[in-house]
Amino acid sequence: MLLTGKIKECVNRKGPDGRPVYDAVVVDAPPTGRVVGFLDVTKAMADLARSGPIHSQAAGVVQVLHSPLTAVHLVALLAELPVTETLETVDELAAAGFPTGAVFVNRVRPQWLPDRSVAAAAGGRVDADRVRAGLASAGLDLPPDVVDGLVAETVEHAVRVHAEGAALARLAEASALPRLELPELVDGVDLGSLYELAGTLTAQGVGRALTEVGP
Repeated sequence: MLLTGKIKECVNRKGPDGRPVYDAVVVDAPPTGRVVGFLDVTKAMADLARSGPIHSQAAGVVQVLHSPLTAVHLVALLAELPVTETLETVDELAAAGFPTGAVFVNRVRPQWLPDRSVAAAAGGRVDADRVRAGLASAGLDLPPDVVDGLVAETVEHAVRVHAEGAALARLAEASALPRLELPELVDGVDLGSLYELAGTLTAQGVGRALTEVGP
């Protein structure tokens, strides 16, 4: 109640010139599966308090949260459970009347194998002799155990890429929401990486109306 009330106050706050103080108010909401209950708690309070200042305050919060001023963005990882939870929450938000924004696909890892090789490698079909010959042609004469380790890492990478690709396809097919992708940052997050993420979002169209951004 306090958090959603503060959101409403920040959104409606005006400066001496009568203009909104903030261009945008960004709220880190609870985990995906609990976000609808978090946003809807004020509506429940407005229904309980039929009149008086509590009802007026709660009704004002409900009006802001259900208006075009609000957009509920969702964040998902490319795994079966997070994608399922995200898709269920999209339906719950629509049923509760909350405006939805975009789905942010977080920690997207690069694919090092060509598409044609992913399925075979994910099934464990990696030609170790071909890998060894390729390394030798590049001037790398590695011990057999090192080559075996590289082959095992290739299979592991392919399995992960194959699973993430399936999750991404499921997300794209089941939801018409705009989709934005953020890369995995293996070295952690610092100021420079925040600029990198901002640049990634800008390149995908953030700054224009989200309805103009394709998947």
